[in-house]
Amino acid sequence: MAELILDGIDLVLKLSTLEKVEGVHGDIRVPLSSVQSISVVEDVIHAVHGIKMPGSRLPGIFAMGTFISGNHTIFAIVHHQNKRGVQVRLQGAKYDALIVGVEEPETLVKDLGF
Repeated sequence: MAELILDGIDLVLKLSTLEKVEGVHGDIRVPLSSVQSISVVEDVIHAVHGIKMPGSRLPGIFAMGTFISGNHTIFAIVHHQNKRGVQVRLQGAKYDALIVGVEEPETLVKDLGF
């Protein structure tokens, strides 16, 4: 299961081996200075929009990988069992946002200090 953790001056999205395969990507590391906000998303699967490039997706069920929507590039890891999650808005990074399904998003936001 994917997890967001602090590692020194970076925020890291750690992916399981299966998530790396499905998302066609390794762990993602961004400097904390790039993080603009982290917010709770109530309906996380429907927060993922755009064209999948590359990754895996079954609409309404799961979304894993890179998604392009207009001028925005999003990386998402959302499993069918995650109804809620977080959105990490970034500036000056490869992605404009990270969307991650988690069981206790409020706890995660608090633990990350946002």
